[in-house]
Amino acid sequence: MQAMAQTAARARIEEMSSPWALGDYDRFARELIWSLGPELVEACAIGPGRRVLDVATGTGNVAIRAAQAGAEVVAADLTRESLATGERNARELGLAIDWVQADAQALPFGDAEFDVVTSSFGAIFAPDHRAVAGELLRVCRPGGTIGMANFTPEGTAADFFGALAPHAPAPDPGAQPPVLWGSEEHVRDLFGDRVASLEMVPRTYVERHPGGPRGYCDFFYETFGPVIAIRAGAEDPDALDRDFLAFAERANQGPPGGPAEIPYEYVLVVARRR
Repeated sequence: MQAMAQTAARARIEEMSSPWALGDYDRFARELIWSLGPELVEACAIGPGRRVLDVATGTGNVAIRAAQAGAEVVAADLTRESLATGERNARELGLAIDWVQADAQALPFGDAEFDVVTSSFGAIFAPDHRAVAGELLRVCRPGGTIGMANFTPEGTAADFFGALAPHAPAPDPGAQPPVLWGSEEHVRDLFGDRVASLEMVPRTYVERHPGGPRGYCDFFYETFGPVIAIRAGAEDPDALDRDFLAFAERANQGPPGGPAEIPYEYVLVVARRR
């Protein structure tokens, strides 16, 4: 029975990871969001003597920075391709990180194993938010730190997801939108009295592309697996292209005819486990 459950869990991981394996996530992350890793490392006071788990690590935006800060790091992600790239990049930097394929909703680690548990724009994509919150808390030691970077429900990310939603497959029943993780009310409800403190600091970063709004959209089609998967399965790819470009044009704050500069609002979440 246990073997059957493990087989089913493995199949579920492979199914969920398949869109993220498309494109070139490492290139996407390095060109658009790589600067955010050090922010989370600093906010969580990660350094020598800390055992850190980075959940939904991608290719190691936070994990690599945590290891560079002197911590002992485990990097977990759904996607084997991202893990392999992250491991290769870390090895080239002389960093020893343990790379583990895992679902944020059912982490394969023991209770209270880590001093710090982080996730930067990663665990928010898992459909069951309450399961994710429970796992982040479970594997964090009492008095330890949980740190996240999460898009807000009022900002540009909500418009981004809204532009893609009509062309994407219907979400699983009960799945919750990623941007809810940027709502303080939602996060406080998820963590409840299991945390002694919770701080959510609003911040903004800017995604830039030299090709303007059109080049920005094309970059997603080339590198970002979930968008590639949506386009491949879209009933009307031309309509998707129009809606996505319209989003990029209205969100763009760059100069006319110049590079795209699209600001994204997010919150830096730091919670202390009770």
